Amino acid sequence: MPQSELAKMKAGQWYSCLDPELDAMRARAHEAVHEHSILPPSDRGNIAPKLRALFAQCAEDARIETRFHCAYGVNIHLGRDVFINVGCTILDTASVIIGDHSMLGPNVQIYCAQHHKDPELRKQHLEIALPVTIGRNVWIGGGAIILAGVSIGDDAIVGAGAVVTRNVAPGTTVVGNPARVMGGQGQSLSQV
Repeated sequence: MPQSELAKMKAGQWYSCLDPELDAMRARAHEAVHEHSILPPSDRGNIAPKLRALFAQCAEDARIETRFHCAYGVNIHLGRDVFINVGCTILDTASVIIGDHSMLGPNVQIYCAQHHKDPELRKQHLEIALPVTIGRNVWIGGGAIILAGVSIGDDAIVGAGAVVTRNVAPGTTVVGNPARVMGGQGQSLSQV
């Protein structure tokens, strides 16, 4: 019996993102995100109830500002004291883990989906889901983009507007497009 597109997505295989089961999951996420956006802050709390219930894991004190978007929500894990600022997008086709005390600046984008490079297969809406892991006490500056399959180590800093295409070692500061490790005196040393 052939695997469902959801099963393929979860297994890290190529799958079609245009699928009724996945469409229904995205619709649930859109409803939860909408509730989060329209509830008054006094009713919403740190995270609106539908959105919090959708997440795979969410510490009680995690906080998401409004104008947030996620693809499914069910693959998002938020540790203690996580702060996600206004305008962030998490396309969680795979697991997205954000460790304790990490902060995402405004308009940070996390993309787990990678579309097929073969144009004929891309026309079939094929993509693959690669996890993103952000360690503890990480600061990601506004407008940064974290691409599929990237891990960012504990205590790292990602500069505003950086495009992170490769793993970032613990305690490292990266900036630029593509993101590069910062040396002394603000000089970029190498691509990450």
